[in-house]
Amino acid sequence: MAMRISELKEKKITRRATRDFDADGNRIYDFFEYNLPYKDSLPDLDKQREVAKMIDMLIFFLIFLFLFKKDPALSFLYSIPGVIITGSITEVIWGNTLGKKLFRMKVIDDFGNYPDFFTSLKRNFLCLANFFPSFSEHTSTTVAMGTQTTMRTNMSMYMNNKICKTYIVKEKKMIEIRSMLALKPTENNGRLNGQL
Repeated sequence: MAMRISELKEKKITRRATRDFDADGNRIYDFFEYNLPYKDSLPDLDKQREVAKMIDMLIFFLIFLFLFKKDPALSFLYSIPGVIITGSITEVIWGNTLGKKLFRMKVIDDFGNYPDFFTSLKRNFLCLANFFPSFSEHTSTTVAMGTQTTMRTNMSMYMNNKICKTYIVKEKKMIEIRSMLALKPTENNGRLNGQL
């Protein structure tokens, strides 16, 4: 049975200081092992995905605006299905779109392969819902400005991947993920982070 990315685990070892000291006066530490779910994404990936999607939309927007001589509103509306359909095709063939390629990102399914066409089409269609922002208050304190409360816009780009069981990963992590998927489940559960 093939492994899935959702089943991958990473062994994390942390150390915690105790109140005890050894004979030389060095602090004694307790070590704890945790098997945590494999973290496939990076913290700044959300912003890169937003920019990649805007790059993809901009290309179609400009094509409809200048080549087909449509007004800007129609060019924008026509670019949406263009991005959805061509994005689905290119994700099946190459694992990314032009915008994702610029940021060195790949789309993979739960088995580490490029998604099939219907999965990719579904995730690209659901991507429209990702652009509905959520607003929250953010309070920051600085010496110069004091305490300021502002509105922060959060755009989550993960709903479509959660529903379709796909992942956006950096190209450099593809080898690591595929090597982890090739391991037997018992070998993977004891794997240390960073070892290939």
